[in-house]
Amino acid sequence: MGFFDRLSGQKPDPAAPTPAEIATAAAGGVLPQLVTARERLEAKDLPGALALYEQVLAAAGDRADVLVTISADLGINGHVREIVELVAPRYDADRHGPATGLNLLQAYLALQQAEAAQHVLDILFSLQRPELEERLHGFSNAIAELINADVPPLESAAGPPGAAPAEAPKVNLVSISKPMWFYGLEPLAGQILPAKGERLRRVAFTQLALLGVSDLAEVTQKPETELGRLTRALPLWLAETFYFSPHYSPIAAIGVFSNRHYALLGNEWTTENLRQLIDSTEGGLDYVFTGALRHTAGDYELVLRVWEVKKLRERKVFLVRWNSATAESELTQLHEQVRAFMEWSPEKTGISYAPATRPTAWLGLLGSSLSFFLADKGLLPKEQLVLPAAVIDAAAEQASTTEAASLGWLTLIHAGRRHGLVGNLAEVQVRPTAVVKQAQQLLG
Repeated sequence: MGFFDRLSGQKPDPAAPTPAEIATAAAGGVLPQLVTARERLEAKDLPGALALYEQVLAAAGDRADVLVTISADLGINGHVREIVELVAPRYDADRHGPATGLNLLQAYLALQQAEAAQHVLDILFSLQRPELEERLHGFSNAIAELINADVPPLESAAGPPGAAPAEAPKVNLVSISKPMWFYGLEPLAGQILPAKGERLRRVAFTQLALLGVSDLAEVTQKPETELGRLTRALPLWLAETFYFSPHYSPIAAIGVFSNRHYALLGNEWTTENLRQLIDSTEGGLDYVFTGALRHTAGDYELVLRVWEVKKLRERKVFLVRWNSATAESELTQLHEQVRAFMEWSPEKTGISYAPATRPTAWLGLLGSSLSFFLADKGLLPKEQLVLPAAVIDAAAEQASTTEAASLGWLTLIHAGRRHGLVGNLAEVQVRPTAVVKQAQQLLG
């Protein structure tokens, strides 16, 4: 999923562009033709879309809404070179505002053109827009990372004649639709998972933004840290909770950067990002949870937002702060508040599910289990895998508290051993239930 900014529009049925459509664009029917051009892109008809764009730009190429829409639609559909060719010569920050500049900046980054990206970044900083500062500093880090990597621009990194152009790095969203610790126990689905009915409310829990990290681009490339793990584990925890409710069908949406490492988001999701997620989710969504995490001198602050998709409006904001002494109680209270607001009730089929009594331990288990899952799917290099001793110890201590905790322990350690990150361990007590015993036999 890209993070290009654009203005929204309705989508007509796709069809080949006609001379009449092009004439209409030239005569001033700009916005409908932008929508039509977007349909050409989605139908993989780039030449048809470009023909419309050329006509629209000839008639209204100085309009800010035109440039931001064209640059975003091209970027979302993977045509970053065309953004540079069509938009860059026309962009003026004072007349067109920052949104188009941000799209152009992302295009230069995707093409690994650090000097051009820095030029656009300097222009955007000169606008002196306080609300953009964090985002711009994130781009500054990305440019520094690109310069340090000393890679040639993709435009000049041509292969042999006839070879396909190199694919620009991008953030992909991975949707997790089952409890994170369930993967590996698929043969026991009937005993573990609840029987889902129809007419379920579809809810997505997105990876949290990580605010206030000055070297975010550098941190992103390294194996996961505690903070990065939290940005992913918190939505995984909530998605798991809502899976064990008869009223919901949840997913967790996690970012991975071109199968190289996790993505860390330096800014909260915009409404356009939400539209992209909604449009790309099979069956649609009814609610989306987004948010941001900040860590300062041992203190954590989490903002969690609930969006109603039908009207794309923010319904509720949760704010929680904690430190090492208050983490368990504050996160438990947040969990209770979210369940109450969403009118959560427990499933009556599948295993008997209860929220974790030690949230920090459970979050560590979920985050590490996600890494093993993505590595098994080829979405995360094995060099990125870590399994801290603190995560193992905490998971072992809570393994006997619930069936989910027992199953989570078993799948975590099984995956850790498979990837060579777990050696011999003392025996850990788990719940002596039938399904836990079956899981032990299955995993060996």
